Amino acid sequence: MLLTPGPTPVPEFARKAMSDITIHHRTKEFEGIFEKTRNLLLEIYNMPEVLMLASSGTGAMEACVTNLTRKKALTVNSGKFGERFGKICKAFNIDHVELKQEWNTPVSVEDVVNTVKNDSNIDAIFIQVCESAGGLRHPVEAIAKEIKKINSEIMIVADGITALGVEKIDTTNIDALITGSQKAFMLPPGLAMIGLSSKAVEKIEEKPAGYYFNLAIELKNQRKNTTAWTAATTLIMGLGAILEKFKEIGFENLYKQTALRAKATQEALKAIGFEIYPKNPANAMTTVYTEQSNEIRKILKNKYNVDIAGGQDHLAGKIFRINHMGLVEDFEASWAVNATELVLDELGIRTFDGTANKVFAETFYKGK
Repeated sequence: MLLTPGPTPVPEFARKAMSDITIHHRTKEFEGIFEKTRNLLLEIYNMPEVLMLASSGTGAMEACVTNLTRKKALTVNSGKFGERFGKICKAFNIDHVELKQEWNTPVSVEDVVNTVKNDSNIDAIFIQVCESAGGLRHPVEAIAKEIKKINSEIMIVADGITALGVEKIDTTNIDALITGSQKAFMLPPGLAMIGLSSKAVEKIEEKPAGYYFNLAIELKNQRKNTTAWTAATTLIMGLGAILEKFKEIGFENLYKQTALRAKATQEALKAIGFEIYPKNPANAMTTVYTEQSNEIRKILKNKYNVDIAGGQDHLAGKIFRINHMGLVEDFEASWAVNATELVLDELGIRTFDGTANKVFAETFYKGK
């Protein structure tokens, strides 16, 4: 049972969609598939434009940094992926300033506002919606709203790789929203997507940047239902199937179920003695702090067939993360917390009495 926060399990209906005959990407047949998928993406993004790139999410991060920064970037670092925005700026010699927090701490609106007010050169802000290194949720929408009051031309770029398809994101003041195929969209890695505001489109077209990640060229082509370079045809076919399923379920229903699953998992784990790590947990995953992370994960995988993620860098062996993205079944999430309680009994930490499963069921089903 794969419950890592990416890659997530690929459902059978998506695998079937991707196993169809290979279609050349410069044909009317593929243009039709591309158009259908693009229209569904525009619907879930609720933004004026959307792009699909044959890359991982990091490619989309790089594309946004190089295409939307003219003077100076502000990057928010509360983990590996916020840190990555800064590393991309350094790689391209783009002037930037970084706001750094502990991995369990979201940035404050006040700190971002004050930084922008004190530096008139900042023209782009890069932040995660959900920083998956620690499973926290940044107040992205509130930050974007306040920054646009100061200067509407400042680009707000949000990494939604572990957020889009998990929860409803208010894109009113967001200029670029990034995601990837292997998270909530339950596909193999290799496809990145970017939603764009009208202001972002104007900025991209005003001064094209880069070669492969030249978003002006991609916009020109994708508006005609093709791509500048070779399209990730199989993944786009799978994405179309996933988005059709999401629409059938209803986007709001999908978000509600995911939020309930996250809340029930967190309550169940707290009930058996765990501490939730982030101060403001995201719905994409449940992250707990424990010095026994490695032992717990090892037994979960080898004995109970539950594969969850650990931590990185200074959090290696200190946290574990249980995924809620995608179409995780209720019984799978319930089994994950039940198995975790069994492991605690095996390690002599807590006697098993079924508390985790009971609390999960009560929280999840009473919340419906």
